[in-house]
Amino acid sequence: MDGDWIPVIFILFVALPWLVLHYMTKWKTAATITTDDEVLLDELYQLARRLDERMDTVERLVASDNPDFEMKRLQVDQETDNQQLRELDRMLAEKKGAAR
Repeated sequence: MDGDWIPVIFILFVALPWLVLHYMTKWKTAATITTDDEVLLDELYQLARRLDERMDTVERLVASDNPDFEMKRLQVDQETDNQQLRELDRMLAEKKGAAR
């Protein structure tokens, strides 16, 4: 009975704090985004915008050549067509304005 408290003390004062600190460190390092990641995301966003504009152009060209073509992506004369891209543009502009 004299040695039964040794594992309890080890768990309370060594194992448990080590476990908590270990996962706190992992959480802090995993939650950050680097500047390289931000640059990559910005480049991917710009590429997505260009590809979206190209797809819109292709749909318009095909629709002008083929009257039976049904546009799936492009919503003609509607503000909602590129609403998500405009929202991202607004958020990026706010972020760049706040960084200055």
